[in-house]
Amino acid sequence: MKTPLTPLISITTIVLWSLMMFTNNALAAELTINVDNIDTKRSGNILVMLFSSRGFPKRHDQALAIQSSKANASQLTFHFDTVEGELAVKILHDENGDGKVGKNWTGIYPAEGLGFSNGQRVGFTGPPKYHKSKVSPAQFREGLTISIIYP
Repeated sequence: MKTPLTPLISITTIVLWSLMMFTNNALAAELTINVDNIDTKRSGNILVMLFSSRGFPKRHDQALAIQSSKANASQLTFHFDTVEGELAVKILHDENGDGKVGKNWTGIYPAEGLGFSNGQRVGFTGPPKYHKSKVSPAQFREGLTISIIYP
């Protein structure tokens, strides 16, 4: 004999299960980043950094994740598992291995190659802003290609 609570329990179970699946899918995403235009004549490593709005793009110590690879091919692919809803990507061709962006003779402009999500660049007004560089999980599924721009 069924009680009046049986349908309620079934519906509740289904709703909770659906919410858990939706939440897991919304929070977990694989992000594939293809870095191209790498100048293999320059030594060093390619650093790929993921940021929330906090610390972007200057505070490398506040990056959510960092991966590195030798700059030995004109294109490299990096894979991240991330739980952030939105984030911005910074690429650095760290020629001298210090983990920082080397500056040119002015002490202001970069001397090493950089790339940013959404094609953002360093300009006269300074580094790219997070709100223009952020990418969504929908863009993660498509994968990102970021070209390094050299001075």
